[in-house]
Amino acid sequence: MMALDTITLAILKGRLEQIADEMDATLFRSAFNPIIAEAHDASHGIYDALTGDTLVQGKSGLPIFVGVMAFAVKAVIDKAARQGGINEGDVWIFNDPYDGGTHLSDFRLVKPVFRDGKVFCFLASVGHWHDVGGNVPGNYNPAATECFQEGMLIPPVKLYDRGVYRSDIVDILSANSRLPLSLYGDLNGQINALDLGEKRMVELLTEYGDGTVADCLSELKSRAAQMMRAQIESLPSGTVSAEDFLDNDGISDEPLKIALDLTIDGDRMIMDFSRSSPACAGPVNISRSTTVAACYVALKHIFGDVPANAGVLEPVEFRIDEDSLLSVRAPKPVGGYTETILRLIDVVFQAVAQIAPEPAMACAYGTINALSLAGHRANGQRWVMFSFFGGGHGAHGAGDGLNHGNAPISTATIPPLEILETAYPVRFTQWALRPDSGGAGTYRGGLGAVYEIELLEKNADVFLFGERGKFAPQGVVGGGPAVHNRFTYEQEDGFHTPPLVSKMVGIHIERGQKLRLETPGGGGYGNPFARDADAVARDVKLGFVSADKARAEYGVELDAQGRPDNDKTNALRHGVAAR
Repeated sequence: MMALDTITLAILKGRLEQIADEMDATLFRSAFNPIIAEAHDASHGIYDALTGDTLVQGKSGLPIFVGVMAFAVKAVIDKAARQGGINEGDVWIFNDPYDGGTHLSDFRLVKPVFRDGKVFCFLASVGHWHDVGGNVPGNYNPAATECFQEGMLIPPVKLYDRGVYRSDIVDILSANSRLPLSLYGDLNGQINALDLGEKRMVELLTEYGDGTVADCLSELKSRAAQMMRAQIESLPSGTVSAEDFLDNDGISDEPLKIALDLTIDGDRMIMDFSRSSPACAGPVNISRSTTVAACYVALKHIFGDVPANAGVLEPVEFRIDEDSLLSVRAPKPVGGYTETILRLIDVVFQAVAQIAPEPAMACAYGTINALSLAGHRANGQRWVMFSFFGGGHGAHGAGDGLNHGNAPISTATIPPLEILETAYPVRFTQWALRPDSGGAGTYRGGLGAVYEIELLEKNADVFLFGERGKFAPQGVVGGGPAVHNRFTYEQEDGFHTPPLVSKMVGIHIERGQKLRLETPGGGGYGNPFARDADAVARDVKLGFVSADKARAEYGVELDAQGRPDNDKTNALRHGVAAR
């Protein structure tokens, strides 16, 4: 390996990241499905030719996908080895959630880049398709007890064989979707993204030489590992523990524990999830690869300066029981993986906050609230609306949490209501911040949101897959929790709540009836009584915090003009602090 000068390394790093970013942009601009086109529920990256390790990721896609895709690329490498090897012009497609996947909605395409008859690297694309069969339109089936009830499962197969397009594979995929035109558009968007990525990669290799680019990729990974070791070594040695809970698995109304024992041993980190609940009947199980990828995302949130590649995980050891809900195999259902990985990120945040409060952050709202509505238009055409929704982010040592953001598993955006109203027969009668939903703290948790949706078509079936209905997002370093998630749906006799609080199938609504989501905020950071009284008064003026909450949780009494009454505030804060 030759020594690279700093300028060349920086240029190549930027060029490589640009390749991944261009692949992201190509898919976002060409996908038929709003979840990809508007919400950016997709991702692209560059992966190692031998190990499948993440080398470079795009900045616009979902980080959780990039982490899991390393296992997906390795699955292709291993299967190809059993079948005679990878050929130039091959492209593999699959959605197997147990072999480098997440859940069945996320389809992966893997393409080798050849140089002089050998694989130099792999390019990979993953996108959340609109509908892939199964019992529930949109595929978030909270009542599933096996993966076959969640959609079609496709193992790694060749979409292109030595450059020859296999239309029979596409025919099979299309025949198993309620929305085959959407599937066709998303698939071709991914194909085009990979084609562009290959073109850009060949241009770069031709300009700088294969050896120089290979040395750059190796150096970037080495530096990420070195930086991660240094970050870990700066933490106090020892073991801390954190645990949090899922409401239920959609089948049995019993909480499920996600527990982490985090050990710092010099420049090594051990993440032990052995105390977590065993595999469950319902679809909140996840595969081991998904667990590892979620931890990668959590660590990148905390140690933001470390480059985003496989080097991040070199000094990290994982201990995950094989019978855990964090390490399941087929046919255990995994459709609600998003809820479980959000709880994984939460326990990592809570554990790190005990040993490193400065970079720590409180828990975000902790659920994507996957909501599906499906029915037929007056002309008989099938429609399926699937979307996810936002909430508040956790506060941190530098400031308040973000109001109404998307989940910390991603850089995706919440689909705009204008797009949803244009595409589907619905009307949003509320899209607003939810007052008093963020956790109290020296820095306040971000606010959740209120969404109210009215049906405009004759009737529709509704399916919800959410979380945090029973266990609120937690604060850190003395910060308070946020509020619970709440979902209600209208019937002839008024609004109802699901028996399992956050999950339900089989809701039927008629024209004019409404659904209402009230999402959690984020947890608070630090002692609420240390929050600047003027900041509390500003929150009350903006409607973020009520005067009652200002008094009860922040110890701030306001006068008739909405300004802090210093004497009463000091008495409140001293009185509570003295108890």
